[in-house]
Amino acid sequence: MPWPELAALLVFATTMSFTPGPNTLLAAALAANHGLRHAMRFVLGVPVGWSLLLLACALGLGALLQAQPALRAVVKWLGLAYLLWLAWQLARPLPGQAAQAAGGLPAPPRAAGFDVGFLQGVALQFVNIKAWLAALLISAGWVTVAEPMAPRLAVVLPLMMAFGFASNFTYALVGSSLRRWLAQGRRLQRFNRVLAAVLVATAVWMAWL
Repeated sequence: MPWPELAALLVFATTMSFTPGPNTLLAAALAANHGLRHAMRFVLGVPVGWSLLLLACALGLGALLQAQPALRAVVKWLGLAYLLWLAWQLARPLPGQAAQAAGGLPAPPRAAGFDVGFLQGVALQFVNIKAWLAALLISAGWVTVAEPMAPRLAVVLPLMMAFGFASNFTYALVGSSLRRWLAQGRRLQRFNRVLAAVLVATAVWMAWL
């Protein structure tokens, strides 16, 4: 792959990977609520799912999705529904706060009950409109743009997997670094609700695509 094309891919990959999205927000939320080690299952699942999605787009699934509006709508609305469900799980009262509101003894709030792991990290990519958009653009602009496709895919695929891991790991580190500070009072609940609101905003944005 010529250097100018590779440089353009690196700029695009950095922008798409490190800007907030469903993957990075969930990585931060998981690490803040359950710790970095627990969040690593999801963090590792994202690049695996992303690589499978990119490979599928390069092999023709992306063209099929673009040619079938009904299929595209199914993927879109499944993704929106899942994001809204995750936002609801994050925004729910924490266990300790629920007991206190019910008149029980005050207790420090525990982590949110929501959880996603490796398989959910893989599957989420196939209903993530941002992931689809990136996969379609990369497939059309850097993989299938010239023959043979295999050498280009051999460069692009591991590179994008590395970006997918690095971005989600970075957000998970941020969430994990805030854990002790968030454990005081209602900070964790407020943090979760801010992330839930961002997830809802992301879903609204995705609905317009």
